[in-house]
Amino acid sequence: MDDQAREFVEGLESCFAGLEDPRIAASCKHLLIDILAITILAVASGADDWTDLETFGKLRQKWLATFLALPNGTPSHDTFRRVLGLLDREQFAACLFQWTQALHEATGGKLIAIDGKTLRRSFAKKSGKAALHLVTAWSSENGLTLGQVACAEKSNEITAIPELLRLLNLKGCTVTIDAMGCQKDIAAQIREQKGHYVLALKGNQSRLQEDMQQMYEQGINTDFAAFNHQTHETTDTGHGRTEHRVCHVVEIPKDHPQRRVWKGLCTLVAVTLCCVKDAVETWETRLFVSSHRPRAKALGHAIRRHWGIENGLHWVLDITFGEDARRQQDRAGAANLAAVRRLAVSLLRQDRTLKRGAKCKRMACALDTNYLLHVLKNAKFGA
Repeated sequence: MDDQAREFVEGLESCFAGLEDPRIAASCKHLLIDILAITILAVASGADDWTDLETFGKLRQKWLATFLALPNGTPSHDTFRRVLGLLDREQFAACLFQWTQALHEATGGKLIAIDGKTLRRSFAKKSGKAALHLVTAWSSENGLTLGQVACAEKSNEITAIPELLRLLNLKGCTVTIDAMGCQKDIAAQIREQKGHYVLALKGNQSRLQEDMQQMYEQGINTDFAAFNHQTHETTDTGHGRTEHRVCHVVEIPKDHPQRRVWKGLCTLVAVTLCCVKDAVETWETRLFVSSHRPRAKALGHAIRRHWGIENGLHWVLDITFGEDARRQQDRAGAANLAAVRRLAVSLLRQDRTLKRGAKCKRMACALDTNYLLHVLKNAKFGA
């Protein structure tokens, strides 16, 4: 066993030490750590479903046997499907993402975006199951998935976000969430965990939105004379359009009634975007509330980086990993394999030796086991 392979196995054993194996020990032909190791290695190398995992295991069995026990060879696709389906999805994700959380803390990441994604083909018409919806925490600065929680049946992101936040170390971090997560309890939880929030405003908090809209209009009409106010502007040109952003931040007066009901509420952020394409101008203004002090440049940056989760994670999962095309109806199995995909995206993004996209890096992992172990070595395992 070489040093990289030994470090990989020891790291996995450390991360999954607390993971409960639901199988009957006497009837197990394969070790749980072997199944998990092959799954992670295979997904990083291009495997997208259960049969792909079996194919990778069989074709790489001689190499795998140099650092895994494999008492009965490599598992079948049915074994991968059954075991991944038995593992508790919340516990599995919590163990798995110790890996990236340690790397996030080591690299000083401070921006965490929370957003949801639906696995489009995970529905089951006959049993009446809707498609599985996953809520993910994403490190906006270094492209790492920090946690994942699946929405319960007949539930939504509002109940899943608090569970996800409890898995994270938020001290000193700024959490950005779209309008669905703009909830009093979520804001309070973030502050109680020593973090800050930037929450998008829409109609689901109509009273707060109306009050903030009124305050913003008052500021615009008086040139913000009565407010502690900052402005930051940026202009970007590309893809056939020019975008000019103006970020206004206004300190909410201490006697404002909304500050009594929203824990830590301090600042209103208004971002106005003017987009010029083909000589046609479009304008849009979006409102946000934050627990940060009025800092226009920093808050504007946090809001822009929030959408990196769409391009850096969700787009890659759909285009490179074909996630929406995967027909996996088992809830736990689909969620657990989705968590491994998110880990793979994170680790592939950390590699800087190959200046190509995730698709090319996955092919390189499949062809070169040294490169595969190098990609996995980029991570730092949690204790």
